[in-house]
Amino acid sequence: MTTTPSVLVNGEQRPVVDIEPYVTALDWLRDQGLTGAKEGCAEGECGACSIMVARPDGEGGTLWTALNACLVPVLSLDGQEVVTAEGLGKPGALHPVQEEMAHRGGSQCGYCTPGFICSMAAENYRPDRTPADPSSNGKAAADPEHGPNGFDLHALSGNLCRCTGYRPIRDAAYALDVPPGDDRFARRCATPAPAVPATRVRVGDAEFARPSDLAAAVAMLAERPDATVIAGCTDWGVEVNLRGTRAPFVIAVDRLPELRTFDVGPSEIEIGAALTLSEAERLLEGRIPLLDQLWPQFASRLIRNGATLGGNLGTASPIGDAPPALLALEATLVLAGPGGEREVALADYFTGYRQTAKQPAELIRAVRIPLPLAPTVAFHKIAKRRFDDISSVAIAFALQVAEGVVERVAIGLGGVAATPIRATATEDTLRGRAWTADTVREAAAVLGGEGTPIDDHRASAAFRAAMLEQSLLKFHAESEVPEGKAS
Repeated sequence: MTTTPSVLVNGEQRPVVDIEPYVTALDWLRDQGLTGAKEGCAEGECGACSIMVARPDGEGGTLWTALNACLVPVLSLDGQEVVTAEGLGKPGALHPVQEEMAHRGGSQCGYCTPGFICSMAAENYRPDRTPADPSSNGKAAADPEHGPNGFDLHALSGNLCRCTGYRPIRDAAYALDVPPGDDRFARRCATPAPAVPATRVRVGDAEFARPSDLAAAVAMLAERPDATVIAGCTDWGVEVNLRGTRAPFVIAVDRLPELRTFDVGPSEIEIGAALTLSEAERLLEGRIPLLDQLWPQFASRLIRNGATLGGNLGTASPIGDAPPALLALEATLVLAGPGGEREVALADYFTGYRQTAKQPAELIRAVRIPLPLAPTVAFHKIAKRRFDDISSVAIAFALQVAEGVVERVAIGLGGVAATPIRATATEDTLRGRAWTADTVREAAAVLGGEGTPIDDHRASAAFRAAMLEQSLLKFHAESEVPEGKAS
């Protein structure tokens, strides 16, 4: 059965007719005459295409969420509510974000401005945005990346400006007041986000489907093992835009309720594979410190608003940021298929370059992290930029030392082999030995030889090996774990 998709854009219901699965929300919006959002990079790095989407806040209300329109297929927004820069305000009736950007000189050529405005507006409506104590006279903030009004600059980490400079943009962000009660977008947050309908569309030889539940999704995969499964589309969207990839059958699983679970139990924490990284961060509330170190280094807020753990693991990229951290956490995956569910240790999941133990008709349903957690952790990402970049090397550590002796250690590595790997030789060198500088130097030399790093445009094999070695030395120096006594 086919359906007729539609999207509510700036308060107007618009049908999505005769649109192939690869057509992005950005291209469709521009064809609709809404040309504020623009293509700057076509891979989710510049944010010129940012739009606002009404998403559930988990408590019965709506959370305005900024997304990269250049990556999201418009068919995946069927039944959803979208606001573009044009819908925020217009000449003579500007939105406060637009007003502050204009007043403080936050725009010159204007190409990136609509994207900045949508990302900034979404952050402006974040419900837990808390201004600093008024007694600080507006000068204090929780940290250097939060303004006196509580604005989180990470909300703009996926937006790039090439001419204005960031100070006036930051000044505009920091000048925003808490939205008044009669603000229409603030009022919208108090009501539920749109329900997600099942969708089935065929255009020519291409087909798009959003099944209603996990059973329907698994049945589709069993019938069409050649199907491309998408969630946030932060990976496949790049393939579509830059490599011209076209899939005959696309299945969207990002809103499947069975893949959006979250549970904290006595022996494990379960994170649904289709929860976005931003959702997972909010739900975890700091329960997993290693992931707290990962989140800000994983691409940008714009990407994390769409990207999922299931997608990051499903692509099986050797340079994905999540696998090293999850390996160090000794995570397992719940795979769901026609025969039911099975649990696979993440260390056994990757079987080769972009190959996994997942069968063609299976989906990653959830990630499980065993408790208790190791108390001393670190995530080191070596890249050319601090944020919004792909790693050359990623290393995650999880350590437990008892009475000066390494009792438990797990080290996850990315970027140094055809798959993400555990540094088992280094772990064996450390386990059961005194946590001393001498032991760590010996283990660091072993870590430098783990994996099979290669020379490529991001780094040389020698550099990657050196970073592995230095990473353990840094971890030891910064761990604040009392040293043991050498035997």
